[in-house]
Amino acid sequence: QVQLVESGGGLVQAGGSLRLSCAASGRTFSSYAMGWFRQAPGKEREFVAAISWSGDNTYYADSVKGRFTISRDNAKNTVYLQMNSLKPEDKAVYYCAADVLGSYYYTGVWDPNGMDYWGKGTLVTVSS
Repeated sequence: QVQLVESGGGLVQAGGSLRLSCAASGRTFSSYAMGWFRQAPGKEREFVAAISWSGDNTYYADSVKGRFTISRDNAKNTVYLQMNSLKPEDKAVYYCAADVLGSYYYTGVWDPNGMDYWGKGTLVTVSS
């Protein structure tokens, strides 16, 4: 079992920055990859960014590449999402998720259905 708790969401003006955190507990944090996903009202949950268990490899959706940075601190059991140059279209509930069974390494896709554990999400609102 893995428990995930997100924090750091809030209201920010377009062009601003936020840093999301996701604290994990349960299984050994450094043994699995982590991802961030988001879901806007009326839309499906979509991939944002992911990071390998070691932190050596990172992956981004095209829509956030160059603006968002994912990182992890295995000593603190925490993964982060630094979001810069935020746009109104980034408004969504952001979820962190754990890929404990290694789905990505079998499919090559960061699919929400392949993630094993989820946090409850944190709301990011970007005003124009």
